[in-house]
Amino acid sequence: MSSSISPPGVVLFAHGARDPAWAAPFERLRALTQAAMPAADVRLAFLELMQPDLPTAVAQQVAAGAQRITVIPVFLGQGGHVRRDLPQLLEQLRQAHPQLTLATVPAVGEDEAVLQAIAAYCVGAAGA
Repeated sequence: MSSSISPPGVVLFAHGARDPAWAAPFERLRALTQAAMPAADVRLAFLELMQPDLPTAVAQQVAAGAQRITVIPVFLGQGGHVRRDLPQLLEQLRQAHPQLTLATVPAVGEDEAVLQAIAAYCVGAAGA
């Protein structure tokens, strides 16, 4: 691979919890995303209570050569963490890495296909 071409960075950004087992589905999601995007560098980052945090994950990707990173909030809705905390973190990261193109998208739970998949699960789980 040429040194002028860098893999796109993707960071799946989740809340975090004290219980390490809480991260298991997010690790599976990261692995599934990485398998679907083999040319990308897909990482998981947490807002609090778990590591790595978002600045660490972004710094690791920048050190690996990333020039563009998309942060995907793996939250069910656009609550305060996504509306307030994430924009503040992104602004700090843009200042720390001015050469980096840093993008974000709405919370995963705002996507219609995701909601349809969750509804299908709920219907199946309820035995309907």
